[in-house]
Amino acid sequence: MTTRPLYWHPLIDTLSDRLGATEGVYLVGGIVRDTFMRRLSHDVDLATVGDGRPVARKIANAFDGDYYPLDDERGVGRALVEFEGKTWTIDVAQLRGDSLEADLRDRDFTLNAMAVALDDLDTLIDPTGGARDIEQKAINLCQPQSIANDPVRAVRGVRMSMKFGMKLSPSTVKAIRADGPGIAHTSPERVRDEFFKLLDLPNASGGLQTLDMLGLLPLILPETQAMKGVEQSPPHTLDVWRHTMSVVDFMSKVITTMSDERDDDTATSIGLGMIAFGLAKVRTQLQAPFEQEFPNERSYRALMMLAALAHDAGKPVTRSVDDDGRIRFFEHEAAGAEIVEQWALNLRLSSDETKRLKTIVLHHMRPHHLYWAEHVTRRALYRYWRDLGEVGVDVALLGLADTLGIYNATLNQADWIRYVERIQWLLEGYYLETDTLVTFEPLVDGNQVMQAFNLEPGPKVGEILRAAHEAQALGEFSTLQGALDWIRDWLSEEE
Repeated sequence: MTTRPLYWHPLIDTLSDRLGATEGVYLVGGIVRDTFMRRLSHDVDLATVGDGRPVARKIANAFDGDYYPLDDERGVGRALVEFEGKTWTIDVAQLRGDSLEADLRDRDFTLNAMAVALDDLDTLIDPTGGARDIEQKAINLCQPQSIANDPVRAVRGVRMSMKFGMKLSPSTVKAIRADGPGIAHTSPERVRDEFFKLLDLPNASGGLQTLDMLGLLPLILPETQAMKGVEQSPPHTLDVWRHTMSVVDFMSKVITTMSDERDDDTATSIGLGMIAFGLAKVRTQLQAPFEQEFPNERSYRALMMLAALAHDAGKPVTRSVDDDGRIRFFEHEAAGAEIVEQWALNLRLSSDETKRLKTIVLHHMRPHHLYWAEHVTRRALYRYWRDLGEVGVDVALLGLADTLGIYNATLNQADWIRYVERIQWLLEGYYLETDTLVTFEPLVDGNQVMQAFNLEPGPKVGEILRAAHEAQALGEFSTLQGALDWIRDWLSEEE
């Protein structure tokens, strides 16, 4: 035991007061670890010697909150309570094993195996040496067979090492190498959830490279291995794998640059600084997508990291070399879209996530095409958003990260300003001209076209409407009669 001072969130002090002298109820897991490390924690886990459901109900009643039974067999209950304007989740589970110490020793890593009695908030219970390991910045297993008992802990260990800036101890590395491959025979949903938490970290690229070094990434995303050593022609200076890691890193930095987390040091480089300056008008709008969550609390940020990881996954299978020695990757976008679709299926992602990932990868070259074009017209802007919709925002952000990942230290200032201006033009069109460019109400519909020009239903009507809607977005008419006159002229030109 240690008597290091523990400074609890006011919720915990209030919880202790309202439950009174309740013996045999312990704070465990993340809330204890985070409090010891002086970090903010949002959820509370409790363990008790008996059925946890009555305790969870008692907590819900004490805070006038809601109670839910989670697991009748294991005696787990949940209380949702409001405290200081925020909703807190408090889970109460029956101890695993015949004592608190047995419960703690059966956990994954020592930093997660500390407890504090709710009626004695000053004393840390630490049978596996978690406090010592935190101070030494080491990730240690509670017992040698921890990974073998649950291989998903291998991915969790990598995530925690990245999240807390701690090293995996030699014994932990050895156990992960030996027993981590068991994730191939573990629930894909559990592997996915742990993997997405890693992708959600600011330093996700470091986590991915650690997973790769330990032999775990090939078991989750096999096609990543084919990227290694695949050379690319200039302006690329890195092979496909190292370029991809650079893009993942820059994707995280681009997201941070546009978020509330940005500070004075975030955008000090010319690359990120120009993004902050160029996209200032739409910064608030760009933050909105990152507030959404997919099923099981999977974040939009993590999905963007996966898209960055997948964007060039099709290059190894499409590589060719011209007679002059130039390396080409024709149709690598389509090949990559098929690969990321398979990743999504393997990870049991939702249909919305799958479709979004596939669209991002399939169209990730479009911002580059706009940059290479000598002149970019409003027609091109309309077609970009017509084809991509809201996913066009994702593609634009990935374009920024991809370009930074290509050039990095060789980035030309004038070329980069031009690229950011094209992305600025795209995003300002989407957010600031939505009603006239993106989601406007068409002035003419199919029935009106068929009646005015004596046409039968069929592909021709759809072709006419697509052309008319585009013309409306370009401001070529503003009334129904103007639309019909425009269509008449268009048909004459077609004939």
